[in-house]
Order: sequence, then structure tokens, then C-alpha cells
Amino acid sequence: FIYKIREDGLTVLNLRKIDERIRVAAKFLARSEKILLVSRKQVAFECMKKFGEVIGAKVITGRFMPGTLTNVAYKDFFEADVVFIVDPLVDYQALREAVKAKVPVVAVCDTFNETRDIDLIIPANNKGKKALATLFWLLARNILKERGEIKSDSEFKYKISDFSKEE
Repeated sequence: FIYKIREDGLTVLNLRKIDERIRVAAKFLARSEKILLVSRKQVAFECMKKFGEVIGAKVITGRFMPGTLTNVAYKDFFEADVVFIVDPLVDYQALREAVKAKVPVVAVCDTFNETRDIDLIIPANNKGKKALATLFWLLARNILKERGEIKSDSEFKYKISDFSKEE
């Protein structure tokens, strides 16, 4: 997924690969009815909520409570078809539970992330608010197209700014 490493050490991701993986992830997520989107990263909360609203996913921001995927007696138990995490490093509890429950995991991974136990990697900057807003906007649009809810990009009524409040 890496295009090049600059002289200053910054790793540049391959945009074609990112676009390809967004399309693959959209096809996969479009077939799933019960998507659980999880992140403890505050920078992702706003775009996650909008994404969940647009595609109909359950969103957990902040602390992921142990037992959410594995303890049927837990009041907030959720039987997910797929778990989508924003950062495997930060969202390790959700990743561990998804693996234990044998639920497929989709994750946004930058060059610093470990990708073990992740079924579908979306290579992208998972630390920047604008990068995440753009990623979730593209995913939402492509998922709705895959589901047949919209036929073309022009029918998607949301803007990238809808996925990120300006501060």
C-alpha cells in the first residue's frame, strides 16, 4: 500500500490502492446488514456518526465495553455481521472481541498499524479529521451505490463537510 518513503521519512500511501480498497470495502459492507463501527479516537467521532446515520450502522464512540460482541447476557450485546474499526492500535478491545466472536473485521490502517486479525484493510490516514471525513464520505457514497439506493455519484446528497464539523 506504500507508494514511497520521502527523504524526511514520511510514508506516502498509494492513492490507487486506497481507491481500490475503498471500493472493495464498500462492496463487502453493502452486503452486511448489521455493521458495528467502533473507535475510541475523538477525531473520528463526527464522521462515524454521520456514516452510521447514512448507511444504517450501529456506532460506538469512546470506550468499547467488554462483552459487547461476546456476552449475550450483557444489556448492550450486539450480534454484528462485521466490525469496522478506525484504528486497530487504539481499538484493540473491539478487534479482540470480533476475533473471538468470529466476526469479520474491516479496519482503517495507516503505516504504523499492525494488520494481524484484520480481514479487510483500508490503507489511509486514520489520524486526521479531514482524511477520515473524506474516507467515510467516499465509503458511504459507494455503499449506497452498491446497495442500489443511488445510481450515480450526483445522487449522493451529502458533502464531505457533512462528515466533519469545522472548528
